[in-house]
Amino acid sequence: MIIGLTGKNAAGKGEAASYLKSKGFIYYSLSDIIREKATESGLEHSRENLINLGNELRMKFGPSYLAQETNNKIKRQLKKNKSENFVVDSIRSPFEARELMKNKGFILIGIDAPVELRFKRLLERNRIGDAKTLDDFKKQEQRENLKSDTNQQLDETFKLSNKIIINDGSIEELHKKIDLLLKEIK
Repeated sequence: MIIGLTGKNAAGKGEAASYLKSKGFIYYSLSDIIREKATESGLEHSRENLINLGNELRMKFGPSYLAQETNNKIKRQLKKNKSENFVVDSIRSPFEARELMKNKGFILIGIDAPVELRFKRLLERNRIGDAKTLDDFKKQEQRENLKSDTNQQLDETFKLSNKIIINDGSIEELHKKIDLLLKEIK
């Protein structure tokens, strides 16, 4: 089984991925490919740098490039063990989602939460380049939602979700929702 995670910033994708990893899923993040390239280029891993680099990679190699690279990693792992389960995080483009959907057993999970709660979580995690006000957070999300083949398209990608989890409670509640979903899709 391959579970892909999509959703807006601070919705809980990372927590969902961590929980699935604790259940034995092999973890891949499309953003890790961008971070690897940023490190190779000597770029700071700020949100703005990573978004710009991701857009450049999509422009240079095609809009599904990050997913293609991840699919290659999955295929190599499946050659070693066909019964592995995977979780793929940071799916931000419909092209990436469709590329991953080519895999047998792939399911795209959309994770969402109210904007105010997501902003509160964003402030708590305090990453470089995160917005400092709710208004800036909303504007940042609008910029990350352009309808362009080489840009992030969070809303369009979310619409492709096979299942949706509303993460508006505690971490324990999110884990219970994931457990229910796993029972449903197995």
